[in-house]
Amino acid sequence: MSSRYSIAETESFRKALRKNKSLHTVHRRIVEVVYPLLRREPHFGPNIKRLKGDLSDFYRYRVGEYRLFYTIDEQEVIVVVVDLRSRLDSYRE
Repeated sequence: MSSRYSIAETESFRKALRKNKSLHTVHRRIVEVVYPLLRREPHFGPNIKRLKGDLSDFYRYRVGEYRLFYTIDEQEVIVVVVDLRSRLDSYRE
């Protein structure tokens, strides 16, 4: 099966990775395992959930104790990764 979507990381996402060195291992797992899955099907999967309410344009992908947040640009066929947070920090206001 070919990859349909491309992946783009926002600058704020990259900056957060540079700031927190402990996320490098998680990021490597995301690049090697999660991104190939999102390229094929970013809408549905066992670790994917569409957010609700004001955030309904966003999805979250569960990566162990972290949550990867992204949106999908259907016109450009791009998954835009916007944030990576620990599970505890993900749902706090």
